[in-house]
Amino acid sequence: MISKASGILPLALVGLTLAVACAAPDSTTENTTPADEAESATAQMDRPDKHSFARPDVSVKHLDLDLKVDFDNKTLTGRASLHLDRHADAEALYLDTRDLTIHSVTWTSEANSQPQDTPFVLGEPVDSLGRELKIDLPADASVVHVDYVTSPEAAAVQWLDPAQTAGGEQPFLFTQSQAILARTWVPIQDTPAVRFTYNATVQVPHQLMAVMSAENPQERTDDGIYTFKMPQAIPSYLLALGVGDLAFRPMGERTGVYAEPSVVEAAAWEFAETEDMMHAVEELYGPYRWGRFDVLVLPPSFPFGGMENPRLTFATPTILAGDRSLVALIAHELAHSWSGNLVTNATWNDFWLNEGFTVYLERRIMEAVYNPSYAAMLARLGRQDLDQTLADFGPGHADGHLFLNLDGRDPDEGMTDVAYEKGYFFLRTLEETVGREKFDPFLKAWFDANAFESKTTDDFLAYLDKELIAGDEKLAESLQVQAWVHGPGVPGNAPNLESDAFEKVDAARAEWMAGKDPAGLPTSEWTTHEWLHFLRGVPYDVGPEKMAQLDQAFGFTKTGNSEILSEWLLHVIDSRYEPGYGALEDFLTRQGRRKFLQPLYAAMAKHDDLKPMAMEIYTKARPGYHSVSSGTIDGILGWQS
Repeated sequence: MISKASGILPLALVGLTLAVACAAPDSTTENTTPADEAESATAQMDRPDKHSFARPDVSVKHLDLDLKVDFDNKTLTGRASLHLDRHADAEALYLDTRDLTIHSVTWTSEANSQPQDTPFVLGEPVDSLGRELKIDLPADASVVHVDYVTSPEAAAVQWLDPAQTAGGEQPFLFTQSQAILARTWVPIQDTPAVRFTYNATVQVPHQLMAVMSAENPQERTDDGIYTFKMPQAIPSYLLALGVGDLAFRPMGERTGVYAEPSVVEAAAWEFAETEDMMHAVEELYGPYRWGRFDVLVLPPSFPFGGMENPRLTFATPTILAGDRSLVALIAHELAHSWSGNLVTNATWNDFWLNEGFTVYLERRIMEAVYNPSYAAMLARLGRQDLDQTLADFGPGHADGHLFLNLDGRDPDEGMTDVAYEKGYFFLRTLEETVGREKFDPFLKAWFDANAFESKTTDDFLAYLDKELIAGDEKLAESLQVQAWVHGPGVPGNAPNLESDAFEKVDAARAEWMAGKDPAGLPTSEWTTHEWLHFLRGVPYDVGPEKMAQLDQAFGFTKTGNSEILSEWLLHVIDSRYEPGYGALEDFLTRQGRRKFLQPLYAAMAKHDDLKPMAMEIYTKARPGYHSVSSGTIDGILGWQS
């Protein structure tokens, strides 16, 4: 998924608890009554994924999607035709919906292509899950057609006015389906355990272009009608749509970038090494199996760093630093083409199978394309993030486990540094214990053996036990697998991390803290990693005088590097460095990436004298945030709409 990667190349000069916002109640047309409580209780037991109403006796194997995009009413209207794989005795199809108006449900079969009405039931709303759509299935029904319209408040979809875009002349929309928001724009089995291929036809205003997580056009059509094909089976959270004033630029044989015309050239330059990254990971873990790897640069309100939608990664413009210093994020999303997209977590309790593996691959890519010391700095910063997250949880907290128990909770609550960084360090421990000459073939074989399938933590542990441990009791004892997967915190066999570069940064910081003029520190060749490590070691309440020294020497308040600016602004808040307040407000109002918003608003909220400023800024900024971000900040600030 979502990348947490920080920056990379040298800078010569520096210039979750989530509560997804609830939309309005579902508006629907029903032709029967809701299921009774006894049936609902039985349904709970029959659902292997407690974040979906889907049941395993019928699954969607292919989706035909026909949509019309209406910017005036902020709705998507159309038909989802679901091709089914069903057991002979299955009598009903269960779908996930949230805030959808269902107009009609019909069915067809191979023998009868004339649509026939069929009864359907919409269940009562369940927090974050939406409403179950139960559809009766005649004996020979093989395709179900659902005609529907989305709500203007659909949580996955953000509708942007022209003023919220780079060009300022045309509107824009994008979707964010992970974790369980696909159901807010498509009636579907919204669980990573179900994979399907899809075709789509999307009608948009003629002056705009539509793109999806599929085979994409590279030029605009005259009539605004676009067709898409995704021949590889994907889970629902990888369904994605973007519509806007877009241009395309190739970057390599299999890579390119989509962005608004005023952004596309800068983005193509920034991501120019993407093809090199592809070659690096293919040498390690086998061929890229998705055809193309393109990137869509979204407007600043996109709530994440990146989203690994296959064939078309969605990316935040906050990584366009102008010096290729933040493109580790692209390596992360590319790595998902193996870990996550190719082999997928079967439930959100298994989220570490997506993200821990991806962080491991990301750092192997960065090591291969750049150098080992580079990857070592990334790992050190990641361990700092993990330690902070675990400290925030407190000792023994269950969310410090790799395998989670998210039943009854929004799965976004499991999207923490534990899945990413503890998952990475577990795999790094396996690698360092058995050696790369054994671990790399093991990992490649895992991807090959389970390609285009969804797997659980138990599946991986069984594979690990059979293929790597292979009856070696001494090895099994040394790995401490159960402590890593089912225990809190970081086991004692975690790798020791060393970085000569960071030791030099520590020495420079100590000299400054002891009174040396910061302008005299040896920083001219520092990377983003080194600057972040430097700032993280500075006390957050160091005070305005010391902050002014740093700002005068290095211009942190005016830096164009979003990672460094975000870290700097945390110091601005705790040190009450008032010359940085303008930059703080500007940063919070011009981008909506949750990774940056959450800690900054939380830092202000903990100070009684700064909370009014936080509320004032949020009042201005909130209309431009995606629901994923506003849902988080609402909880931090106690926002009442």
